[in-house]
Amino acid sequence: MKDNTTAKEQILKKIRKALLEKRENPYPNLEESPLYKKNTEELEVLFAEQLTAISGNFIFCEDGIDFFENMLQLADRFKWRKIYCWEPELQAFLSKYEFPFYQTDKDFEQAEVGITLCEALIARNGSVMVSNQSAAGRRLSIFPHHHIVIARTSQLVLDLKDGFQLLKNKYGNQIPSMISNITGPSRTADIEKTLVLGAHGPKELFVFLIDDFS
Repeated sequence: MKDNTTAKEQILKKIRKALLEKRENPYPNLEESPLYKKNTEELEVLFAEQLTAISGNFIFCEDGIDFFENMLQLADRFKWRKIYCWEPELQAFLSKYEFPFYQTDKDFEQAEVGITLCEALIARNGSVMVSNQSAAGRRLSIFPHHHIVIARTSQLVLDLKDGFQLLKNKYGNQIPSMISNITGPSRTADIEKTLVLGAHGPKELFVFLIDDFS
């Protein structure tokens, strides 16, 4: 006898049958299993590996002098002229070494570089956690073609949950209204599946991890 049921009805019939059959759980300990393998690397090494893998640039500096030597090399390499920094702590840091920068948003549409602090560095996936609580706001890490992040070694954590704990310790109940994780330069593959960096934000991301930030 010819079966007159449609393909949709046949699929639904198979689903109902499968739901009625009792099977043993093939993964009984799945919920208790850790999401990631236990990390055995130093956080600095893990973060550098993950950031580099997503086209970011990692630079470790022992102190301020080491930082500025690297900054001068980058400025010469990219021919930077419009460098912006809006956070008072960073402004004092840059001014100490007489490094030129814009303190206001004058001619911001011509900005080539934005220098900001961050809330945390997430070693597990090479991400930079930022918020709108800083004086840099939302624009400085998004608009310029190059984004430079300056972080202390104390801000380096393993996972996102550790980063959120830093925020909790710092702000208490006054958690910032915008928290974002920057994972490498912005990218898209919408056009013919071709990966393009810098489509919706900075084309280059530089993370400076400074051991002695003073």
